[in-house]
Amino acid sequence: MQTDTINISISKRENSKIDDVDFNNLKFGYTKTDHMFIAEFKDGEWKNFEIKPYGNFEISPACLGLHYGQSIFEGMKAFRNVHNEVCMFRPEKNIERLQKSAERLAMEPVPTEVFMEGLRSLIDIDRDWVHDGEDMSLYIRPYQFGDEPNIGVHSSQSYKFVIFACPVGKYYAKDVNVFVTDNYIRAARGGAGFAKAAGNYAPTLLPAQLCKEIDYDQILWTQEINGTKFVQEIGTMNFMVRIGDTLITPMLDGTILDGVTRDSIITLAKEKGIKVEERMLSVDELFTAAEEGKIKDAFGCGTAAVITQIKGIGRKDEHIELPNVADREWSNYFYNELLNIRKGQTEDRHGWMVKV
Repeated sequence: MQTDTINISISKRENSKIDDVDFNNLKFGYTKTDHMFIAEFKDGEWKNFEIKPYGNFEISPACLGLHYGQSIFEGMKAFRNVHNEVCMFRPEKNIERLQKSAERLAMEPVPTEVFMEGLRSLIDIDRDWVHDGEDMSLYIRPYQFGDEPNIGVHSSQSYKFVIFACPVGKYYAKDVNVFVTDNYIRAARGGAGFAKAAGNYAPTLLPAQLCKEIDYDQILWTQEINGTKFVQEIGTMNFMVRIGDTLITPMLDGTILDGVTRDSIITLAKEKGIKVEERMLSVDELFTAAEEGKIKDAFGCGTAAVITQIKGIGRKDEHIELPNVADREWSNYFYNELLNIRKGQTEDRHGWMVKV
């Protein structure tokens, strides 16, 4: 069986695993659908496109991507709407971001048509895995790594591009407390903080573990410029705060992820007439605003996290509780509006949903 555009070879699993899955008790990222898409870059071209049953594949012990970090990924979602259609949310943004990440890590970018055709075909085959509950979606993980079987610090001459998917519910089961650390940083200007690179995540794991030991859920990362600490992002999501009647989020200065949910919220906010500022936000300004009662809303946003309410912010020996979540007008509006657009209950005014 083949598709017409890039000739994808398709072999289907004989018996689906779906009947063995408890969709009411899903641990995020642990349950995979029946199939995966694989493409290879070899001899100067992308080829060997296939969809096959989800499972292990072989790589060399000298796989260059494992040794030197040429590994990037994306996170995106598909939803089942009220018309029983399966739609992806803004996949073109994920394609663009994966290609930018590849360029930063000196990797061969996956062509748009390979990404899109592989994605559509995979989700179409596994469409029964997309459930229609309020917090249910299909989390999709496209990723690419250098698989040249030779060590040496250079760009890989071959790559694998893979897409698999997981049915998921909520990423966070509760509102979160975030902590500003003085001992670690995530990214600095001139680095690769904007890329969705595997190497950006491993160094955050120890600080996140230490953070949980003092009863905080995530770190609010910062960068120091001329002795002043400025807010960046949270470990798994972009950061947004309402101070007075302005929605503020750190600007895209190369140190944070250009989040798809972030961009969508900014669009919805401006559409609603909300003043939005993408700018440098110092930690001192943030805490002063909290102490003076000017913070009316604070939340993280991302594909996995969607909108996650921040109930408190800490630094050193200081902790500030933020306003009651139920009273937060803007973040609750953004959450409901995004949900309704994705589920087909509100007009898709910006053409964000792409039908499979």
